[in-house]
Amino acid sequence: MGTEQQQQPPIDPGLRIGSVELAVSDLERSTDFYERVLGLGLISREEGTARLGTDPERPALLLSEIAAPTPVPVGSTGLYHVAWLHPSRAALAQSLRRVAGSRWAIEGAADHGVSEAVYLSDPDGLGIELYADRPREQWERPADGHGVRMVTLPLDLEDLLAAAATEVTPAMGLGTSIGHVHLKVSDVPRANAFYHDALGFEEQARLPSAAFLAAGGYHHHVGLNSWQSSGAEAAPDSAPGLRRIAFELSDGDALAALEQRVAETSAVSPPPPRGHLALCDPDGQLLTFSPS
Repeated sequence: MGTEQQQQPPIDPGLRIGSVELAVSDLERSTDFYERVLGLGLISREEGTARLGTDPERPALLLSEIAAPTPVPVGSTGLYHVAWLHPSRAALAQSLRRVAGSRWAIEGAADHGVSEAVYLSDPDGLGIELYADRPREQWERPADGHGVRMVTLPLDLEDLLAAAATEVTPAMGLGTSIGHVHLKVSDVPRANAFYHDALGFEEQARLPSAAFLAAGGYHHHVGLNSWQSSGAEAAPDSAPGLRRIAFELSDGDALAALEQRVAETSAVSPPPPRGHLALCDPDGQLLTFSPS
């Protein structure tokens, strides 16, 4: 990238992830899982699709059914996990109790320094993270002050569960949202350059074969790794997976600034302005950006 592009301001600090779309092999089964086990409310149901979330006015999850599904190829690029950010540690503990009470398998748990997280998979094996952030003032910073220091340490599940109310709540509380999406990519430097240079996300942390980028100083809105997918191709459309990440920006001015930035980079050629920006990353993942 040229010097002029490098000096461009970062992407809108007010960016958030509004929703994601997942293609699933059995809509009835997946809807039941996300409603009963994860605790999302079913907002609407139509033939072949379902919308869920904690706010009836703002669905955060769109499920679409695949007509003739095939397995996700091992090692393909695509979704690593969708991460549901809880507004408090107590809310995360309630979700953990709900999942455990549903007898759904917990596959892992970790203290990342900036957050506490629990991991599981949906009925199609698509990854899910349930997490709560620690206060920003407690986030450890590298010596140069840029970004955050993220770690993977054992999480004390008993201590976390103690933060929950005695009775399990059937639903996630209002205020739970998609905090980040972590992707399996074929080439981390290539994907990192796209999200940083073309879109303006700021790199917050780098691990072996992984990078974490964000807007507004968050620890990450987008995670990238090639731990299992180095040099791989995307899964076919017949396989369950992530179909779209819908980012929301502060306003129309933020969208116009992003459109201009994308137009000035040779990485992609966006369509004419139409109230939102839609483009694919180097691994073919569809991203959309629109004013909130």
